[in-house]
Amino acid sequence: MGIFSRMGDIINSNLNAMVDKAENPEKIARLIISEMEDTLIEVRTNAARSIAERKELTRKAAAFDARAAEWGAKAELALTKDREDLARGAVQAKQQAAQMAAVVRSEIEVLDETVSKADDDLKKLQSKLDEAKAKHKSLIMRGQTAQSRIKVRSQITDTKVDDALARYERMERKVDELEAHVEAFDLGQGQTLESQFAEIEADEAVESELEALKAKLKKPARKAANK
Repeated sequence: MGIFSRMGDIINSNLNAMVDKAENPEKIARLIISEMEDTLIEVRTNAARSIAERKELTRKAAAFDARAAEWGAKAELALTKDREDLARGAVQAKQQAAQMAAVVRSEIEVLDETVSKADDDLKKLQSKLDEAKAKHKSLIMRGQTAQSRIKVRSQITDTKVDDALARYERMERKVDELEAHVEAFDLGQGQTLESQFAEIEADEAVESELEALKAKLKKPARKAANK
């Protein structure tokens, strides 16, 4: 199983649990970062172990090479002494040492591939971790900004409502005060200035109509006198 698929399984299991509990996005992002950091440590630990094992196998391969070289030298020495039987045994030992060196080197190749893949995984994981941390910071800032805006707007709305109600109450008090002044002005007075002018205008209307009736009655009387 690849390191990212394993990490994905871990994160998904935790995310599903948090989503079920309706956790906020900031906590989910923090969990993802924590899981990625733990995975990063695990990958580095495994890579360090592989590097240490590779160094040990490299020493073993070098030891087998040295042994093979020694048996080769012994085989030559045996031939110079006309000991073909010893030379044959030395050659066999040399071949066995060479085969062991080849086996160790094949293990080293596997470790090289493992370390190389771990290096690629570490680079990818570190890049994703940096990206996740940057997004997490952005998410926190956006959340704080949104909360501040909501708080400010709520305060502004409450203040506007309070101000409007206060202004309305002040207006009512002003109207009441004006009406009270008018009523107080009329107290102790027989007639108001407006009522007096109204009476004068009414008297004038009556007098005008009366004069008109008088003039109308005088016309027939004049006609009869003339006849």
